Amino acid sequence: MKLNTYSKHIFIIAFLLIGCAKVYSQDTRESLEERRIELRDEIQKINSLRSSNKKKEKSVLTEVEDLDRQIRTTENLIKVTNQQANILTRDISSNTSKIQTLRKELESLKEDYGKMIQKSYKSKSQQSRIMFLLSSQNFLQAYKRLQYMKQYANYRRKQGDEIKVKSEELQVLNINLLDQKKVKEKLVIENRETRAQLEQNRKSQQVLIKSIRSKEGVFASQIKKKQQEINAIDRQIDEIIRASIAKANKESGSSSRDVYELTPEAKALAANFASNKGKLPWPVRSGVISMRFGTQQHPIVKSTTIESNGVRIDTDKGAKARAIFGGTVSEVQAVKGANKAVMVRHGDYITIYNNLSNVYVTKGDVVSLNQDIGEVATSSSSGKTTLHFLIYKNTDKMDPEDWIGKM
Repeated sequence: MKLNTYSKHIFIIAFLLIGCAKVYSQDTRESLEERRIELRDEIQKINSLRSSNKKKEKSVLTEVEDLDRQIRTTENLIKVTNQQANILTRDISSNTSKIQTLRKELESLKEDYGKMIQKSYKSKSQQSRIMFLLSSQNFLQAYKRLQYMKQYANYRRKQGDEIKVKSEELQVLNINLLDQKKVKEKLVIENRETRAQLEQNRKSQQVLIKSIRSKEGVFASQIKKKQQEINAIDRQIDEIIRASIAKANKESGSSSRDVYELTPEAKALAANFASNKGKLPWPVRSGVISMRFGTQQHPIVKSTTIESNGVRIDTDKGAKARAIFGGTVSEVQAVKGANKAVMVRHGDYITIYNNLSNVYVTKGDVVSLNQDIGEVATSSSSGKTTLHFLIYKNTDKMDPEDWIGKM
């Protein structure tokens, strides 16, 4: 009895594991396809932005940085596509095994069914069945023979139904197998084309890098100067935020300069903002990250580092910056070297939309989710349209990629 109970438990566990594996596999396929589409869109966007800026005089360094971003995204796309192809290969192999097993089962069922029909045909006459019943020695035996005839007829019907079910299952598997093979073939062709484009971009990058290597000191100085400009902009943002906090607190009777004094309504708004971490929309309708948050090694000139208090998003010319959450405009100010900045307060959280050429809101305005707040400025020298986007909690800098969905 113990052994039977143990076996049952093992069977249940195995069944659950198989079910979970199927669900996991399905989720993995869907998430990989979603990621593949995202990467393809990102590559297309990078291509589009690079093409639209070709007429502008750009430095070799900027061109290499753009190319490096495209190469890294393409490498990720190839990796995701390979994962999809590997899953499809396993699914095709599994389906092929299932088809072979089903065919054997179907052949066996048809063979048994054929023998049954043949046997039934030999004794199919109504008279034979009546004689079979009348030749019973007693009523009990006649009853048993009648039950046997019914069971035999039911069994034959069940065999016929099972053959139909197995045939339909086999047909579905064959269709799925053909579809899977077509999808895999499409992925393989796409991967081949992507690899060819990747190699072409790598060759172009190597030519540009060679010219940079010969003047690395010059380009390192350019990066350092660019970083100094970024630092100056970030310091201005920090000063504006501290001044804004101090002014708001003074009006409410507090002397704190670093932390907002919150009303119950402001606390609720901040909690609501925090609960949406990782799910907030992009501050532009479309774009690609050209600079990430924090300190990182320069992708080309390895001897230098770059640092940013937020992210920079390259977008389309004329693109609008939009509020990622409901709140109140706390500041609208000009920032030296970065046009205009709009700051939206969400309790003690602040979202900053910097490098705007035109602003559609004024200080004190209540803005809603996805409301346009200004037009992103386009550089006259590089032709790039870049939004500088930052998130703070009081005076603490937050990584926007932790807050924005799929950034």
